[in-house]
This record gives sequence, C-alpha cells and structure tokens, in this order.
Amino acid sequence: MKIILIFISAAVVNNFVLTYFLGLCPFVGVSKRLSSAVSMGMAVTFVMTISAAVTWLIYNLLLVPYHIEILEYVSFILVIASLVQLVEMFVRKVSKPLYDALGIYLPLITTNCAILGLALFAVLRHYDFVESLVFGIGAGAGFTLALVIMAGIREELELANVPKYFQGAAITMIIAGSLALAFMGFSGLISI
Repeated sequence: MKIILIFISAAVVNNFVLTYFLGLCPFVGVSKRLSSAVSMGMAVTFVMTISAAVTWLIYNLLLVPYHIEILEYVSFILVIASLVQLVEMFVRKVSKPLYDALGIYLPLITTNCAILGLALFAVLRHYDFVESLVFGIGAGAGFTLALVIMAGIREELELANVPKYFQGAAITMIIAGSLALAFMGFSGLISI
C-alpha cells in the first residue's frame, strides 16, 4: 500500500513541476507540441527511474558506509549527467527526428533540477531501494503528465482568439500558474 501511495504522491499530489516548481525549463520549452512533450516526458521518466536506483545504491552502499555523505551532491550530479549522455546517444541512434525535435532540451535534462531533487528527496525521506525506484517512476509520470497537459492546452490555444497582450509567454505563464493551483488542491491528501 505504501508503494502505491508513494507513486500517487510523486505523480499527482507532490508533482515536481506543478507543486515544487522543479524542471520548469523543459516544462515551458518542450510543451509546445504534444508529440515532443510525450517524448521528453518518457526520456525524463527513464532518467529519473534509473537515477533513483543508481543514486540510492551510491548513497547507501558507498557514501554512508564510508561516512562521506558530503559528496552526495557531486556524486548525484555525475550520475545524472552520465545517464543523460547515454539517453542522448540512444535517442540520436534510434530516432534522429525525435533527437532533432527535442533539440537543446535533451541535454538540458542534465541540469534539470527535478532529477537532482528526486535523488535528494529520496535520501531525505529514507526510502529503501524499491520505494526509491517507485518514487522515480512516479515523479517521471508526474513530469510527463504536467508536460502533456500543458502541451494539450497550448496546442488548443493556437486555435483560440487570445488577446494580443496575452499571446506567447504571458498566456503560457498564466496557464502554468493555473495548473499549479489546480495541482496544489491535492496537497494535504497524501504526503509520503
């Protein structure tokens, strides 16, 4: 039961983008098209899941036994950067159009604070290995959910009659704020 609550908490209640405001750069940048939003969401979910597992192993099997927990930020950043490079090489080999569509936002996963936040939150919450893995999957699912919702709204806005002064970044920020308010309505329900 706790595993399900961790997943729901990470995906909806404590959504990294819309509750903690982590990972806003790819959220705003990639959410123009639904197809690129889904692809970016899947890439981020993959990196979050793998980094949750690897950072848990590094923290609990290397840093804690040798009392060098102070190196957690450095080691977590190295793990995340390495994983993103692997994902970038894989996407470039498998799907060149997807690689071109994601453009600069694929390398930006490296500096996506949501992924570093995931690793740090898992340590702070004292999750075991399976809980960290589920937390990574849930956080990635929540990131994808936020991207897909935003991309769907932004695609619909292309057909809408948006006032001149609200076009572009202004309406994007208004929508992001409205989505954040909607997701914050879940706060207090589950917090694991």
